[in-house]
Amino acid sequence: MSPAQAAAFRALDPRTGTELPGAFTVTTAAELEAMARAAKAAFLPYSKLGGARRAEFLERSAANLEAHAAAVVERAMAESGLPEARLQGEVGRTCGQLRMFARLIADDAWLDARFDVGDPARQPAPKPEVRSFKRPLGPVAVFGASNFPLAFSVAGGDTASALAAGCPVIAKAHPSHPGTSRLVADLVIEAARASGMPEGVFGLVQEPGFEMGQALVLRPEIKAVGFTGSRAGGEALMRLAASRPEPIPVYAEMGSVNPVFVLAGALATRGEEIARGLFASFTLGVGQFCTNPGVTLVPEGAAGDALRDRLAELTLSSEAGVMLNRAVCERYGSGLTELAAAGGRQVARGAERDWAAAGTPTLWEADIRAALANERLVSEVFGPSTLLLRYRTPAELVEFAAGMEGQLTATLQAEPAEVAEHTALLDTLAERAGRVILNQYPTGVEVGHAMVHGGPYPATSDGRSTSVGTHAIDRFTRLVAYQNFPPELLPAPLR
Repeated sequence: MSPAQAAAFRALDPRTGTELPGAFTVTTAAELEAMARAAKAAFLPYSKLGGARRAEFLERSAANLEAHAAAVVERAMAESGLPEARLQGEVGRTCGQLRMFARLIADDAWLDARFDVGDPARQPAPKPEVRSFKRPLGPVAVFGASNFPLAFSVAGGDTASALAAGCPVIAKAHPSHPGTSRLVADLVIEAARASGMPEGVFGLVQEPGFEMGQALVLRPEIKAVGFTGSRAGGEALMRLAASRPEPIPVYAEMGSVNPVFVLAGALATRGEEIARGLFASFTLGVGQFCTNPGVTLVPEGAAGDALRDRLAELTLSSEAGVMLNRAVCERYGSGLTELAAAGGRQVARGAERDWAAAGTPTLWEADIRAALANERLVSEVFGPSTLLLRYRTPAELVEFAAGMEGQLTATLQAEPAEVAEHTALLDTLAERAGRVILNQYPTGVEVGHAMVHGGPYPATSDGRSTSVGTHAIDRFTRLVAYQNFPPELLPAPLR
C-alpha cells in the first residue's frame, strides 16, 4: 500500500463487504510521538488531581456517551453488524463501568494505604516509620476489541480503570469500527476539557492495520498495555513489550473454550433446560464472545444421546448470523476445518446466509479420550460452535480438567447432591479457571466489585488480574513506600 493510499481508510459493512460512508485519517508516526509525549506530560498533574476530580471526568464521559447514544449506536450497527438492542446494552454497560470506577475513587480507600508506626527506642535497632499506597503506573495503551465496539473499546473497561487509577490513556481503535471509535473518543476528549483535565490525558490512534499499534507499545512513554482479543494478537504484544529496553506489563485477555461439565444427575433431571440454555449460550452474539462455551462434556448413554439430539434439532432450526467482519468469519471457517481434521464429527449445522461475513451455528461431537490425546481437538473456535465430548466416568472429568489450558470460565451443571460428590473436580476447576459457574452459563460477564474476568495463561497473560470489576484498577498501579518522612512531605493519602 502506497503512502497516499494509507493516508485514509474506510470501514466495511460486514453484510455486504462494501465501504461505509466516511474516511478516517491514519495516525502518522509524528502524531503518535506527539500524543505519547503529551500523555507523559499529563501524567503527573493528572495523577495528583485526586480521585474526586478524576471521578468528575469519568462521570462526564458517561453523560456525554448517553447524550449521543443514538448516533454512536447507529454507526456501531453499520460497522459491526451487531443488533441495536445489543449495542444499546453496551452503551449502558460502558457508562456503568465509567461510573463504577468514579464511585470507587471518590475517596482514597481503594489506595490501600498502610502505616507502620516507627519506634526510635526499639532495641537492638530503631524501627522506622513506613507508609505505603498504590501509585499509578503512567500512560497506558488500550487496544479496542472487535467483538465489543463500546464496552471493551475506546471508553471501555480498560480505559475506565486506567483513567480512574490516574493514568492517561492512548486508545488504539479496532480497524473494524473507526467511525464508532472516533465518535466515542471525541466525547471523552470533550469531557476531559470540560472537567479541566490536563491536555494529553486521552488520545486515539487509528489505522486499517496494526503498524501504529505496535509502535504505540514501543513508545517509551507507555508504561502498560490493556488488550482484549485473540491469543495470537495478545502474545505478539507481550513479545513486543518484553523486547523494550524497559519491559512493560501487557494485560491481555485472549479467550478460552470455557468448558461446561454436565453431570448425570443434572442431565436426568433437566435435560431439556440444559439443551436450551447451552444452545442459547454458544450461539449468543453469533458465538463471538470470549466466554463462548466451546466444549461441553456430556455422559455416554441414552440421556447424553438425547441431549445431543435435542441440541442437533435446535442447531438445524437455526440460521447464520452476521459476524463482526470478514476476517473473523474466515477464521471461524478455518477453526471448523481444523476441528474436523483433529477428529471432531459434525452433528448438525444451521442454515447458511449469503453475507460477506456469515457465521452458521455448528454442533460437533468426539470422545473425551480423543481430546485427552490431541489438544488440537479442544482449541478455541471463535464463533457459534460447541463440541460435545462424551465421557464415561467422573475420573475422566477430573483428568480432562487437570490437563486443560487456563480458562476464563468453567461451568458445572449439577444437582446439589452431586456437587458434594465432585469436590476433586471443583478444586481442579478453581485451579484452571478464573470464574467457576454452577448451573448457569458463561456468556454474560456481570460488572461488579467481585467479578473476575481473567484466568491462568493462556486465557490471560496474567492470571492474577481481571479486566472486569473494580479489581481491574490494580493492573495500572504499583506500590510505593515512604520511609521516615514527616507528614507534611507525604502524598496527601498518606498524611
